[in-house]
Amino acid sequence: MIAKIYSSYVNGIDAHEVTVETDVGAGLPGFNIVGLPDTSIRESRDRIKLAIKNSNFSFPTRKITINLAPADIKKEGSSFDLPVALSVLASEGIVEWPPLRNIVFCGELSLDGRVKPIKGALPIALALKKMGKDIFVLPKENAKEAAVTKDIKVYPVQTLKETVDFINKKIDLKAQKSACESLLRNNQKYRIDFSDVKGQEHVKRGLEVAAAGSHNVLLIGPPGSGKSMLAKRLATILTDMTLDESLETSKIHSVAGLLLPNKGLIGTRPFRSPHHTISDAALVGGGTNPVPGEISLAHNGVLFLDELPEFRRNVLEVLRQPLEEGSVTISRVQSTLTYPAKFMLVAAMNPCPCGYFTDPKKECHCSPFQIQKYLSKISGPLLDRIDIHLEVPRLRIEKMTDKRRGESSGIISRRVDSARSIQKERYKEDCVNFNAHLESREIEKYCPLDREGEELLKLAILELGISARAYDKILKVSRTIADLEGSSTIQAHHISEAISYRSLDRNLWG
Repeated sequence: MIAKIYSSYVNGIDAHEVTVETDVGAGLPGFNIVGLPDTSIRESRDRIKLAIKNSNFSFPTRKITINLAPADIKKEGSSFDLPVALSVLASEGIVEWPPLRNIVFCGELSLDGRVKPIKGALPIALALKKMGKDIFVLPKENAKEAAVTKDIKVYPVQTLKETVDFINKKIDLKAQKSACESLLRNNQKYRIDFSDVKGQEHVKRGLEVAAAGSHNVLLIGPPGSGKSMLAKRLATILTDMTLDESLETSKIHSVAGLLLPNKGLIGTRPFRSPHHTISDAALVGGGTNPVPGEISLAHNGVLFLDELPEFRRNVLEVLRQPLEEGSVTISRVQSTLTYPAKFMLVAAMNPCPCGYFTDPKKECHCSPFQIQKYLSKISGPLLDRIDIHLEVPRLRIEKMTDKRRGESSGIISRRVDSARSIQKERYKEDCVNFNAHLESREIEKYCPLDREGEELLKLAILELGISARAYDKILKVSRTIADLEGSSTIQAHHISEAISYRSLDRNLWG
């Protein structure tokens, strides 16, 4: 008799239906799995066999053939353990399988029959309705994340025997419930705040401008000046995540196996800080079995690259396309995957190899050639995608000992929200979200200057050595500064502030 149990696999961040078909027939005892299974699925045979036996069920001593349909798509992962075991038991009549057409099963089995957590439970739950299913049976540890999906019932199980008894209606299981909106609100709390940072008012203002217009930022300063501390707090002044953003971000982390069991949804903007020894595949995603990279894990949040010149050049170059398009496409022989990657890039670096070129307290021993060689490690095309350069000086002793706290993230965030609302209204007819994403034609349309501002910008280009490539960036940053003030036109002091955020273009280290 052929039994059918329904499961699912994740391709990229999207889930698709898999039918687990089992035939137990005459012939020499054997256990074969077909349908393009990967190594982890082929190795599951002994695991499933022992899980069935240790759950006090009899394992058939005949020829067993498992087909994972559709058979032309590669399957990977251990989430098929539970449905395969159920299909074997169903073919023996131990499980009443005909009524299971609207149920999807996923779970890894241990040797003693316990059901262990899987990766990608959330995208599977979100895709269930498209599959025509409305019940999801999965490991208890994954139930909270799957339960955020409306219109489906999620039943957590802990053992294979418990699952069989539930199917055969010997026991009742309570469906996991979760209110998305309240869960999101409960998770929207940061453990850090901008008020923790003492001094550095100019840098804080620059980060506020960056957050308001979604501009990429480069922090330049000596060791110990607070670059990392400031970068970590940038996410706390961005607008709160919407439910759609939270679901999309949580899907990526679920596929990567990084979603915490007790959270269910990610409510705070991600902050990812990879080490400078990272490979290009780990940064953008990929591998033998492709997984999301750091740029996708930073989706809707912040990617922080500390010690930027220490990253390998080929690693930095792969950032160019995702920064432009907000996604990354990974091509393999058998498939092509696209992961979302809309993030704010924040990079930090020293002004020279020893780090003390701009430090008033410590002497720099680097030659001009060494400084120029150090700065040249960052390619022009990548630097073109960074709108704001902020100098982060060493903190003075009076600021370090000051007991007063600065503005909180909540106060700054309200100003950022207001500026972003202005941009949303202004660009509702265009395919633009923030000032940082404006193209040349849109800059001309949306960035009008008053006469004084126009004269100042011309003077900056002629007298201060501002490069031509920085012209558009100054206008975009000026537009954001004007939005923070609620001004419809860009004025001279907006231009002046924007110019102060272009340190490298002003050739300070030349």
